[in-house]
Amino acid sequence: MDRRTFLQASSLLTAATTSGVSAVSVTGGSDETLTSNLNPKIQHARDVALGILKPTSKELEHGLRLHAESLVFDAYGFSPRAAVDGDALTAAVESGASAAELKDMREDMTMTRCVSDPQEQSEYLDAWRASGVTCIFQNAGEEGQDPQRLIKRLSHFTYATDMLKQFVVKAAVPDDVHDTKTQGKHCLYMTGNGVPLTQEWVSQEDELRYVSVFFHLGIRMMHLTYQRRNMIGDGCGEVSNAGLSDFGRTAIAEMNRVGVIPDCAHSGWQTSLEAAKVSSKPVVASHSVCGGIYPHIRSKPDNVIKAIADSGGFIGICCVPRYLRGTGDIAALLDHIDYVVRKFGIDRVAIGTDVAYTSQNYAAERRKVPRQPKVRPDFRSLWPKDDFVTTATMTDSIAWTNWPLFTVGMVQRGYSDDDIRQVLGGNVMRVARESLTTG
Repeated sequence: MDRRTFLQASSLLTAATTSGVSAVSVTGGSDETLTSNLNPKIQHARDVALGILKPTSKELEHGLRLHAESLVFDAYGFSPRAAVDGDALTAAVESGASAAELKDMREDMTMTRCVSDPQEQSEYLDAWRASGVTCIFQNAGEEGQDPQRLIKRLSHFTYATDMLKQFVVKAAVPDDVHDTKTQGKHCLYMTGNGVPLTQEWVSQEDELRYVSVFFHLGIRMMHLTYQRRNMIGDGCGEVSNAGLSDFGRTAIAEMNRVGVIPDCAHSGWQTSLEAAKVSSKPVVASHSVCGGIYPHIRSKPDNVIKAIADSGGFIGICCVPRYLRGTGDIAALLDHIDYVVRKFGIDRVAIGTDVAYTSQNYAAERRKVPRQPKVRPDFRSLWPKDDFVTTATMTDSIAWTNWPLFTVGMVQRGYSDDDIRQVLGGNVMRVARESLTTG
């Protein structure tokens, strides 16, 4: 970023945080900040969810007030995404940019244009305000093990929090998350989508030396696997379901030593089970669902959830209709929360949305860009065939900005305020603290 752009961004942020709607979010939460001046996209998603929940006025008022007052910690998700710069992408295409360069440009734009573009920053701030979320366990690493690959997203979010620190900051320890709430701000707690490995296989210690490097850079949770098999264990997409490798046990021990939470959300069932049993600190499935309701490969069956619970961890219920099944909407999300609470206890469930708010401007900007050649599916994302049909109603009802209505739904289902606070953030905070303890 050149000096002129930096100065424009800085002046924009100052204006945004001292005027109108955004100032309310910065100075502290109230239920009015969750419902006033919503843009059409956010309002539509609210209307869809309310049409499903049909809360009474008392339930709605209670839920919104409780949500505004509570520390809300998304157990795994994405901060609001900006639209790409269609003109810049088009120019890159026409100049012969490679597919890899274009991919990096798109990712950089969606993660950092909230800093430099006034319209995108407005979208970014509005989505945070409407969600009432205090902190996101932020996806800050592209899926894989290569340290160079993993560091790119982390750099984007480090940059965004450095530049927007009057509004959103990078949290290093759980106390930072608590302080952020009291200050009326928001924060990102970073997770990498893989354990960084050198891939040289000189020794186990040499192979794992980047775990502490990434911890020092702010990563507090790592995926053990992502869909496919790696040297740690089998991913959820492998039919063999072979479990954790010997090296995987060593990797988890190193994560325990350093203070990184092992995340088995995308791991196979046997890998998840064994990881939870061998770890000396809590293991989580940060964004998953209950296999007892529907046994999708991204779900966790009861014996796996029990092992995770016994490790001191939790299962974060995600906002993906294909995994939730049933009605696939906000009611289904609440059904999965109910299931975990009923079978494993209120301390063992959180919400890890695995979805993001995307700028209203994205589609218009994307249409500017010439169509690209068809590409083969990414290796990491090879999925089995699935005939489930996801509808707009499903996805709209569990939009990321509908977090306040997740709280309203729990109020409707009879949860106490204390129990709701555990689901909203207390359980994630507990695991975050326990993972950093020594001894």
